Amino acid sequence: MAQEYGALDVIVIDNASTDGTADILDQFEGRCQIVYNEENIGFAAAQNQAMRMGSGEWVLTLNPDVLLNQDFVANLVAAGQAEKRIGTVCGKLLTLTANFDIPDEQRVDSTGIYFTPMLRHLDRGSLEIERGHYTQAEFVFGATAAAALYRRRMIDDIAIDGEFFDEDFFVYREDADVAWRAQLLGWKCLYTPEAVGYHVRSVLPGKRRALPSEINMHSVKNRFLMRIKNITPAVYARNLLSITFRDSVVFACCLTRETSSLKAFVFLARNFRRFWEKRRKIMQRARVSDEYMAAWFAYEPVSYPAPKVAKSSSRVGARVRGTGR
Repeated sequence: MAQEYGALDVIVIDNASTDGTADILDQFEGRCQIVYNEENIGFAAAQNQAMRMGSGEWVLTLNPDVLLNQDFVANLVAAGQAEKRIGTVCGKLLTLTANFDIPDEQRVDSTGIYFTPMLRHLDRGSLEIERGHYTQAEFVFGATAAAALYRRRMIDDIAIDGEFFDEDFFVYREDADVAWRAQLLGWKCLYTPEAVGYHVRSVLPGKRRALPSEINMHSVKNRFLMRIKNITPAVYARNLLSITFRDSVVFACCLTRETSSLKAFVFLARNFRRFWEKRRKIMQRARVSDEYMAAWFAYEPVSYPAPKVAKSSSRVGARVRGTGR
């Protein structure tokens, strides 16, 4: 509601919450579109639901645990105008406490996501002390959907069977899957330091045991589902040893410490043909080379210089309509 971007339609999907959110939303009736789902259909499906309701040229996905500077949306939209093949724009997210307080020692939450040779996707700069770095506009692999701006043309272009976020993911890794698919189809992701926000992140490497078993199961399932759909021969061949090592660790943990995640493999096996069909549809439209994709997978974040991004202006906000969830 406090964004300086003037042409903003706000859509809220309440995914059958039980934490009092519905009571809070009462005061916003009439100021934004609110939908109350009768059941929790998952993060991916709810985001798709909101996207279908909107008509803006840009779509901002937004988690409920994010606090935005007032010029956040305007700066993202302004940055996205630099090139027509920019399909995703992300800003600098810093950490926020669970009470929505900005900590005295600020740390980076995300400046985009990157993939390692083990097929782990991580947030660039995660938990680094904020010292005024990441100040240049850069092309990165993808954006965390906690606060990512997507171009409508890209959403329509890379959707598979009408789904932008793959609803088989339900929750977790769906943004990394979108980033991978977008790269395959020739779209770019731009990081701009001008857009600053704050995020309460509850899922971090090393904190797996503190998460609900259902979340961990989806994490395992989606690691392999994402690969079935998107990996190219060059990426697999170049990183075979690293991938195999990480897979061995995942399998061993599921067999010994996290047996509730074994049903992830049952789900993958039962639906493999359907997932392979999704892969076929993606690969027959791939627009970049295997070598291009392979270059993104490294143990240190990969990024490329981008054109200098203009700061936001009121004229940009008046010209382009955006839709946020």
